[in-house]
Amino acid sequence: MGSHPATSNEVIARLNNKKNWHEKTVKTLLGRLVKKEVLGFEKQHRQYLYHPLIAREDYTKKETTSFVSRLFKGKIAPMVAGFANQNSLSQQDVDELKALIKKWEQNND
Repeated sequence: MGSHPATSNEVIARLNNKKNWHEKTVKTLLGRLVKKEVLGFEKQHRQYLYHPLIAREDYTKKETTSFVSRLFKGKIAPMVAGFANQNSLSQQDVDELKALIKKWEQNND
């Protein structure tokens, strides 16, 4: 959506550039994001204008933490092992993970 308010029709148009979602699906998603307090809205004439309440990066962190907590009991190693066992990790992924671990070790010594 970006940082400026958007109508549901504008959101639908932007999503249809990438995905072919039905209008009702998008409106359901918008409603759920409002309930989760990720989006806010205001009524302007006969339309609702939606706007983000939290930054995308903050939402991503929150959802990632929730995902790891629910599926892997808060442990990241089993998640990475699952990807490794499915051969879903590229060499670039492995190199990035090594760099992250090295940086973490340097900051936590």
